[in-house]
Amino acid sequence: MSVSAPAELRLANFKTEQFMDIMETIREQVEGNRIILYMKGSPNQPQCGFSARTVQALMSCGEKFAYVDVLSSPEIRANLPTYANWPTFPQLWVDGELVGGCDIVCDMEASGELKELVSAGSDEAGD
Repeated sequence: MSVSAPAELRLANFKTEQFMDIMETIREQVEGNRIILYMKGSPNQPQCGFSARTVQALMSCGEKFAYVDVLSSPEIRANLPTYANWPTFPQLWVDGELVGGCDIVCDMEASGELKELVSAGSDEAGD
C-alpha cells in the first residue's frame, strides 16, 4: 500500500522545484554571459523607454552582449528581482555582477565608466 503526500504538499514541492529551476537558469545565464541585459523587448525593438536608453548606452560601448526579453520570459521576469535583489528592469550584469538599471547604466556611459567596465574583460576573452 502506498501513501501519497497531500495535494497541498505536492503543489508546494512542485512550486519549490520550479523556483529552484528558474533560479538555476538565471544563474547559468548570468555566469555564462560576460555581459547580459535583462530588458523589456529586444535591442532592436525595446518595449519601454528605460530598456531603449539602456540598450543605447550599452551599444555605444561597441561590445557584444546577450539579452533576455523578460516580457517573453514571465518566469524570469517574476524571479529575477529576487535573485538580484533589484526590483526593476532593465538589469545589466557584467562578469556575474549586477551593474544596475537604466539610470546607473546611463550615468556610467556619460562618465566613460561603462565603456571601461564592458571593455575590461574583452582582452582576457580573446576578443
